[in-house]
Amino acid sequence: MSTKDEVRDFLVSRRANVTPQQAGIPSFGERRVPGLRREEVALLAGVSLDYYTRLERGNIRGASESVLEAIARALRLNDAEREYLFDLARTAPAGVAARTRRPAPQAVRTSVQRVLDHMTVPAVVHNATQDIVAANLMGRALYAPHFDTEGTPNMARFIFLDGRAQDYYVDWPLARRTAAAMMRLEAGRDPLNADLTALVGELSTRSPQFRADWAGHDVHEHRTGVKSFRHPEVGVIEVAFDVFEMPGEAGLQIVTYSAPPGTDSADRFALLASWAATREAAEDGAAGADGVGPDAARPAVSRAAGGSA
Repeated sequence: MSTKDEVRDFLVSRRANVTPQQAGIPSFGERRVPGLRREEVALLAGVSLDYYTRLERGNIRGASESVLEAIARALRLNDAEREYLFDLARTAPAGVAARTRRPAPQAVRTSVQRVLDHMTVPAVVHNATQDIVAANLMGRALYAPHFDTEGTPNMARFIFLDGRAQDYYVDWPLARRTAAAMMRLEAGRDPLNADLTALVGELSTRSPQFRADWAGHDVHEHRTGVKSFRHPEVGVIEVAFDVFEMPGEAGLQIVTYSAPPGTDSADRFALLASWAATREAAEDGAAGADGVGPDAARPAVSRAAGGSA
């Protein structure tokens, strides 16, 4: 989809979500459109109807920060949606050559892997396309079904294309919507990300659920919250997650998972740690019996400390 189409569909979808009552606008009689009309958004933002119409048709490049802020307020955008609107304006084409882009990182520094390995809570690192490019032992254990796939584990592919996802994620519809919304936010930040564009195309072709969620035009930035997993070995675990940007590695984020002490989830974390250690020892033993190093029996992503994903 072109940037102009995305601007149009995003703004139309956002004003459809705001009722006149929420905006403080009197509403009389039957309305032909859900949510706000264009002229109402223009009035709330303090711009002319003609100007707002041109913006909604995708001609957003060059819009001032004050105008974008006014539109964001009129449409009651949250922080992630506001950032997405600004990204669309920033990346809209202007008839100049496309900028170059560094490939998405597929590994972490050796020092980062050491930090992950010394954490006692599950931790994973993912890039903008939701590839899990590094993890510690507990992270691999928590996301065991994701690692039981071909190639580099990818959260979005697992959620939309792997039949186990509906059981693994206690709230699978929420996991789907969140994954699609995170991808849309990243697409706004970097529309030239060929890997992300290819992933969107693949999921659009193979998953009707993704097509439906993508069509919602929602955007989401993962920062902190609570998730529930139905782990195949230890049962349901409710965890708090926190996301940290990785300094010096654009596009990489570290995600940690924890459970309050004394809860059922904390007890299951202890079981997960025991299961992970037992499985690692068994894999190391099997690898040693075959005459190869212990790392050869582990998922490729666990060898990020050696410089490969």
